[in-house]
Amino acid sequence: MKLTVVGCSGSMSGPTSAASCYLIQARGTSDDGARRVFTVVLDLGPGAFGQLMNHVDPRDVDLVVLSHLHADHMADMIGYHVFRRWYPTGALGPVDVLAPGDAVDRVRGVGGDGPEEDFSADFTFRPFDANPVVEVGPMRIEAFPVLHPVEAWAVRVTGPSSTGDGEVVVTYSGDTDACDGLVESARDVDLFLCEAGFVEGRDTVRGIHLTGERAGEIASLAGARHLVLTHIQPWTEPQEVARAASTRFDGGIEVARTGAVWEL
Repeated sequence: MKLTVVGCSGSMSGPTSAASCYLIQARGTSDDGARRVFTVVLDLGPGAFGQLMNHVDPRDVDLVVLSHLHADHMADMIGYHVFRRWYPTGALGPVDVLAPGDAVDRVRGVGGDGPEEDFSADFTFRPFDANPVVEVGPMRIEAFPVLHPVEAWAVRVTGPSSTGDGEVVVTYSGDTDACDGLVESARDVDLFLCEAGFVEGRDTVRGIHLTGERAGEIASLAGARHLVLTHIQPWTEPQEVARAASTRFDGGIEVARTGAVWEL
């Protein structure tokens, strides 16, 4: 299984990165017996759709997962809608989208469309609460409710090891403060892609984001093997966040950067 960072800037696009977007890919066997790469997109924040084209043909995406519906995680769904609706050789048809239940209204609002637009020609929206487990080729996607001002979910993806010797697990936190659901989502994962949008002592409001310290605590409690910190705003020094996380977590720590790839 492979994780690719398409965009990792927190709360907005930044000078070196689009906002939140990540690829999870794994090779498996399709229903017709052919071997191919299955592709899941986690979030599509501002600037992400254009950057996505550097890593995968958007026609080949099997599932989009929107961890929550704040604009910095889903605004480029409108770009993807235009791509699918008006592709030069003909409309591409709907792709599955796992998202909070009000996703149609939220995407419609970003696009400025009227109530007649339900995007059903381009997207098949599937609510998290009715689809706690979704399978995409050899990957199993599980969702865990987390703590944020809007409905939000952490996403746990289990799939085949790139070395062919069993399964590996990646968890993406989405946006959240510390909570039991986040710990459970990251239990014993090989890689924990975790937001750390706040800095201890500077950002004191709770129930929105993690700090580096809290991200490290969650990784330790969950028994994660490797921590990758993401969703760091352009005004924050990433290594400051990494140092903070290292005070609470003894495993490997990295900071997400655009184009980074992990083969698990």
